Amino acid sequence: MELKILKSFITVAKYKSFSDAARELHTVQPAISRHISTLETELGVVLFNRNSRDVTITEAGEQLLKDAMTILSLTEQAKTQVKLAHNGQIGSLNIAYLGSACLSFMATLVLTYRSQFPHVHVTLFEMTATEQIDALKNEQIDIAFSRPLPNSINDDFISHCIYIDKLVAIVNENHKFAKNQSINLAQLKDEHFILFNRDEALGLFDETIIHCKQAGFSPNIISQPRHMQTLVTEVAAGLGVAIAPYCIRKLYSEGCKFIELDNVNTQIPLHIQYKKTSNNATVNAFIHIVLAAKEEIEHGMTRLS
Repeated sequence: MELKILKSFITVAKYKSFSDAARELHTVQPAISRHISTLETELGVVLFNRNSRDVTITEAGEQLLKDAMTILSLTEQAKTQVKLAHNGQIGSLNIAYLGSACLSFMATLVLTYRSQFPHVHVTLFEMTATEQIDALKNEQIDIAFSRPLPNSINDDFISHCIYIDKLVAIVNENHKFAKNQSINLAQLKDEHFILFNRDEALGLFDETIIHCKQAGFSPNIISQPRHMQTLVTEVAAGLGVAIAPYCIRKLYSEGCKFIELDNVNTQIPLHIQYKKTSNNATVNAFIHIVLAAKEEIEHGMTRLS
């Protein structure tokens, strides 16, 4: 049952005339007659009663007319949907992010995206770097805001650096060093340390241990929380000091002071990552928005406050 033939049938039913249908469709009457005859033969029914003066639709024709109208409507809808999908205007987008590193700008990025692509369903997932690696491998997310990927999977993804963070010391607001603008790591050698859990950020943990050893001591680690907010809260509660990326000041950090570390120049990049083989137009559209906002994000996340 070809769409062209269905269009001829609908037009004849509309005008109750083969000649008028031919004019509407910019063709000749014999072509319309052939279409109707072909359709009747295929279905094994009579669709129109016709004589020299009148054309009337049969009961079978009335039923086909309802279905044919639906079929053509769905066809046009499909064409529209395909074009929208091609342009990234419909579909879904799953985005994972590091809460502490992205909290201050993620909502703005999504709002900007949604203002341009309101029919795309966006889902956000707050994940640690380790969780994001697994989610990328299993194609559970389309985009990741995370730390640089391990070499074992890096070649499968496209990465853009959004900003580069640094390590800082975090102490309670009543700590003896709370008013310092900067501090040497060796000055904290006798403190209780709170470090982000190694399983969730292997590179960050190991880098911190290396810096402590270079400063002449092994840290007395009393806590390894799995969430950065917990780390900040424990410092605010006076349980110990922490070494962490500067970005976590964007969390609820009342009661904490962030102090620069002398002679610690570790760079902690935040990357946006997505699969090289992705042909998802919704992904490309979001990446474009992120890169356009990169300078503003970088300024907001790296300036001293």
